[in-house]
Amino acid sequence: MAAGAADLLILGEVHDQPDQQRQAADEVQRLAADGRLAALVLEMAEAPHTSAGLPRDASEAQVQQALHWRGWPWPAYAAVVMQAVRAGVPVVGGNLPREQMRAAMADPGLEASVSPAVRERLAQEVRDGHCGLLPEAQVPGMVRIQIARDRSMAATAAQAAREAGTTQQVLLLAGAQHASRDRGIPLHLAAADPGLQVQVRMFGPLSSRLVADEWRDARLTPQADHCAGLRQSLGASAPR
Repeated sequence: MAAGAADLLILGEVHDQPDQQRQAADEVQRLAADGRLAALVLEMAEAPHTSAGLPRDASEAQVQQALHWRGWPWPAYAAVVMQAVRAGVPVVGGNLPREQMRAAMADPGLEASVSPAVRERLAQEVRDGHCGLLPEAQVPGMVRIQIARDRSMAATAAQAAREAGTTQQVLLLAGAQHASRDRGIPLHLAAADPGLQVQVRMFGPLSSRLVADEWRDARLTPQADHCAGLRQSLGASAPR
């Protein structure tokens, strides 16, 4: 299925890669210019906050206030967000509110929404993402939060897609792990709204650990070894 035929286009990005955010902003601009963008849903803002109701000439500060922007570097995503605002397209927070994360971490029922294979895949990504330094006892809670965040973004995007015009589509920007078809948002969309046409696009190089429908080239910006920094901050303590 071509991206243009999808009800929902999911862009899976790596948060510290500026060229990927630039391409996301270009996609927002292109779809909005064609009158085909119904809404932009973001991992970087929490549900149910939205820019809907703001004028097209709203300031960046007004947009950040409407979205209750916190914890994410605004300069990295300002172009993505403001392209939508300037086009009169609502920007919608999709992520799980922070205030709900503690409850999600303690909710074993979340694990029932995915298969054992998916749970193990998520668990391994949690271990890898914490450089093998996270105590194993904390892994299940982190997996539950990941599932809860994916479910929140899936529900928000599905609702926006249901409200979109027949010739329009919704764009969801989220981290690549959340976007991957084998573990993230698409699994929950398929369960909640099987008729929804979803296209997943990620940025190269290809990774055998992630599953997308389309891959785009992107310039790689080298980053510092975050594991080295984490080990130093934790005093190289071994996980228990």
